[in-house]
Amino acid sequence: MTTFSTKIDLALADKLLKDLKEQGFEISKPQYTLFSGKKPGVVCTLYQSGKLTVQGKNKDEFIEFYLEPYIIQDFSLPDETPRIGSDEAGKGDFFGPLCIAAVYADEKQIRKLKDIGVRDSKKMTDPAIIKMAREIEKHFAHHIVVINPAKYNELYRSFANLNNLLAWGHATAIVNLVDKTGCERVIVDQFAAEFVMQRAVEKKHPKIELIQRHRGEEDLVVAAGAILARKTFVTGIEKLGSHYKTVFPKGGGSRTIQAGKDFVKTYGPEELEKVCKLHFKNRDAILNSR
Repeated sequence: MTTFSTKIDLALADKLLKDLKEQGFEISKPQYTLFSGKKPGVVCTLYQSGKLTVQGKNKDEFIEFYLEPYIIQDFSLPDETPRIGSDEAGKGDFFGPLCIAAVYADEKQIRKLKDIGVRDSKKMTDPAIIKMAREIEKHFAHHIVVINPAKYNELYRSFANLNNLLAWGHATAIVNLVDKTGCERVIVDQFAAEFVMQRAVEKKHPKIELIQRHRGEEDLVVAAGAILARKTFVTGIEKLGSHYKTVFPKGGGSRTIQAGKDFVKTYGPEELEKVCKLHFKNRDAILNSR
């Protein structure tokens, strides 16, 4: 069962408990928790540490319509808490690399992130991202993991699971930066069940305090990581296109299928693994149409 996990200010515990009771949750108190609420399709548990988990088939609706607007919005790390933020780009793109970037910022640097206008990269154009990424690279400690298509396909066969591959990439970028900066507080844009990322990090550095958050780019340092990752992906797919004298579309839609067919006609099917992520369904659509 997929588990949503975040951390909240314990000052919100009374409000959360009151709201759960009003919504018809049955309240209990398992060991190490402040309380746990259960009703059909949802289990919401608040631990003594402030960790909050939600499970169940109806969890997404509960998170979207109650937890995010009324509880999570009230919690964030203090704006100037030194931390590492990590995010990726290229995960949903058939062509091009998978890029993962981790950025470190201390109190003063977090204020600088605000000053230079760092925000959610999904709300920025690629030229604006590239320009801002140069500022981040110049002034902030960072580490970028670039997994080009040939290596990506090799690793995917080894991990046999995209989330495990992503977790390995994030852990690699994060631990490199932890070793460089000494900062062990890390925020990641959550992409899978919490244990997937936690396990990957603990294998490399068991002392890291890992916080996983949906919509992680709302955190400035995670947003900075996302900008670096996106810039690296954009330049990577352009470099790939330059090498093969073609334009590889971003994303995974019909344009990528047509581009793949054209590529195979020119370079042959054996070359496809060097430019794309083979486990995408696009691959079959390209090769089966020949």
